[in-house]
Amino acid sequence: MNTKSMKKYFPIFVIPTMLAFTIGFIVPFVYGIFLSFCKFTTVTDWTWTGLKNYSRIFFVNGVLDTTFLHSIWYTALFTVVSMLVINLIAFAIAMLLTKGIRGTNLFRTVFFMPNLIGGIVLSYIWLMIFNAVLQNFSKTIVSTQWYAFWGMIIVVCWQQIGYMMIIYIAGIQNVPGDLIEAAKIDGANSAQRLRYVIIPMLMPTISTCTFLTLTNGFKLFDQNLALTGGNPGKLSQLLALNIYDTMYGTTGWQGVGQAKAVIFFILVAIIAIAQNKLTTSKEVK
Repeated sequence: MNTKSMKKYFPIFVIPTMLAFTIGFIVPFVYGIFLSFCKFTTVTDWTWTGLKNYSRIFFVNGVLDTTFLHSIWYTALFTVVSMLVINLIAFAIAMLLTKGIRGTNLFRTVFFMPNLIGGIVLSYIWLMIFNAVLQNFSKTIVSTQWYAFWGMIIVVCWQQIGYMMIIYIAGIQNVPGDLIEAAKIDGANSAQRLRYVIIPMLMPTISTCTFLTLTNGFKLFDQNLALTGGNPGKLSQLLALNIYDTMYGTTGWQGVGQAKAVIFFILVAIIAIAQNKLTTSKEVK
């Protein structure tokens, strides 16, 4: 098919996709923003309330409610820690598995397998393991918010490291060998080759993995629900679970939950754009 034919039939291929995207995403998204300004029980039974839902996020009957604010900083801390741990360990393993050691394919498979297990199932398995260990100290995973925090970090890292490792391996294998050989000839040691050759060439890969771990951290829900349920006293609630609990845990709070969801989207969008700008600027340099 030549260029003219492609231009001629371009709308035929684009219109169905754009129509599906509009119906499946844009319309629900816009309507969801509208419902955040309403009191509703169903999407067709609503009453306009203006900014009342947004004020109820932070104040309930005139009293400051810190639950949502707590979930924001708790989620931010969880995301930063999980992002750093996942990427550092995944990168280290990828470097080891590209050294030509024996059994590389087996190790790749073993590290990647946890990613194939669903978050709910994985969390219940780890919940039994954690509580079996902690009962020796008369504790459980939800004894404190920090037990819950590190429990979720372990589960998420164990699940996602293998996936990020595969991406890093693909990036490392695409680094031109002649650049590394040239660095060796110039007298660069392994640390210098890593810093001045490999990492700069891996910036697109690092950007991808950072973006994935950032968004996965902020959107984490299944593991939080199954592993801690937000306990103790909602102190281990991440943002997604807090929104879910608001919408379905309290009658008449669907509008407040929708308002939280809008704020959640704005936060994730800002972070994703900032991360993309930061890594893109480093790639250009």
